[in-house]
Amino acid sequence: MASKTSNPFVFLQQVRSETAKVTWPSRRETMISTIMVLVFAFIAAIFFFAADQLMALGVELILGLGR
Repeated sequence: MASKTSNPFVFLQQVRSETAKVTWPSRRETMISTIMVLVFAFIAAIFFFAADQLMALGVELILGLGR
C-alpha cells in the first residue's frame, strides 16, 4: 500500500476550494436559527424545571423526605 504525502500548500489550496463550495447561511437565516435555538432551550429549561419540581413533590408525598 503506497502512502501519499501531501504538500501543505496543496492541502491549503484544496481546503480553500472546498470552502468556496459551501453554501453559507445569510445573516437573516443565522439570526432566525439563533433565536429558535434560544427559544427551544428556554422551553426545555422550563419543562425540566417543572418535571424536577413535580418529581420532588412526589418523593416528598410518598417518602416524607425533602423540603
